[in-house]
Amino acid sequence: MKKIILSALMLLGLAFTAQSQEISKHALGIRLGDNNGFGGEVSYQLGLNQKNRLEFDLGWRNSSNVDAIKGVALYQWVWNIDGGFNWYAGVGGGLASWNHDYYTNNNRYKDNGTYVFAAGDIGIEYRFKEAPITLSLDARPEVGSGYYDDDNFGFDVGLGVKFRF
Repeated sequence: MKKIILSALMLLGLAFTAQSQEISKHALGIRLGDNNGFGGEVSYQLGLNQKNRLEFDLGWRNSSNVDAIKGVALYQWVWNIDGGFNWYAGVGGGLASWNHDYYTNNNRYKDNGTYVFAAGDIGIEYRFKEAPITLSLDARPEVGSGYYDDDNFGFDVGLGVKFRF
């Protein structure tokens, strides 16, 4: 009987240990960054298995000169560092639309456009055991054409918080 109880306790402990290193099936949160003027993003992660996930972000900007919206989809690989710490890398792309309204030499100019881009992603995250919260810090380089500021390269450093469910 002692062996059965000890075995059950060991299996239960193994299950909790393995769970802390798994990718959540779903996570929803926000990501704050600044890529070519884009500010906040709503972020959703879908766990595919223990090492891979999809991330979908919808970002926007509303300022005095530029209004924009951007959607990004990334495929990510996740590796455990220690305990709740993971690092991840990914590839993907997106689509964005912008309106640029500005003044030069007392003349008003309006411009708008849509562009597609390829993106990479590398970051680190910490998953709290006591609460379904994950904090992350990542870098996302983007290459595309049609940005409102005529730069074909974007680079975004973002800070995120996600709630796992």
